Amino acid sequence: MNLDYKKKDKLLFVEMTEEIDHHIAEKVRRKVDNEITRYMPRKTILDFTRVSFMDSAGIGMIIGRYKMMKLIGGSLELSNVNENIKKILEMSGISKIIEIKEAK
Repeated sequence: MNLDYKKKDKLLFVEMTEEIDHHIAEKVRRKVDNEITRYMPRKTILDFTRVSFMDSAGIGMIIGRYKMMKLIGGSLELSNVNENIKKILEMSGISKIIEIKEAK
């Protein structure tokens, strides 16, 4: 799992690069948590442009990052989510608590 990070003006942008399933979610969690802890952003954006699949482990990973950002007084945003993943986020209720920006 490679994650690409961009940091600017207390914004942490994380580009996810593959499917997020139970094998990958823990690695993503550790890497993103490390970057959040080091950088202490006001906002973290998880970019799903290159993610074609996500299961319930991905939902847990997103909720955990949301909670972590709330603890440090920040916010989490999801961007460029495809229709299949968007349906999962809507069914899980994540779309009610985390802002999801439309795909470009």
